[in-house]
Amino acid sequence: MEKAEHLGFMAEAVKEARKGLREGGIPIGAVLVRKGKVIGRGHNRRVQRGSAILHAEMDCLENAGRLKASAYADCAIYSTLSPCDMCTGAILLYKIPLVVIGENRTYRGPEKYLSKFTSLLNLDLPECRRMMKEFIASRPSLWNEDIGE
Repeated sequence: MEKAEHLGFMAEAVKEARKGLREGGIPIGAVLVRKGKVIGRGHNRRVQRGSAILHAEMDCLENAGRLKASAYADCAIYSTLSPCDMCTGAILLYKIPLVVIGENRTYRGPEKYLSKFTSLLNLDLPECRRMMKEFIASRPSLWNEDIGE
């Protein structure tokens, strides 16, 4: 897949992140792509739903609905931020072969472990970094809650 395609799908994840921010939540978004089409999208809804686990990747997988296990072999998941331990577990459970992240300077999940089982591509996008930096500056306690500190 070419960089332009990756950027296009990441733009969809960014839209999800901005939607979450407008809803009063944490601006992290994700999309699940299968054979060149978005089949699931989501954003961090921990605040909106009072959830302990509804990170963007989890919301995205939930919104993709039930899929046969073999369907995930043709998928890529795009997340505006490096996946945490919980989301990494879900990615590994479904054997999603490609994870594309918007940035990992704000937060870095277990990428070394994840990359043993899947391909990992960090686009390191200034837009994703800026969005998180502004959010953390304005709502540090909510950010710390989300990452378990």
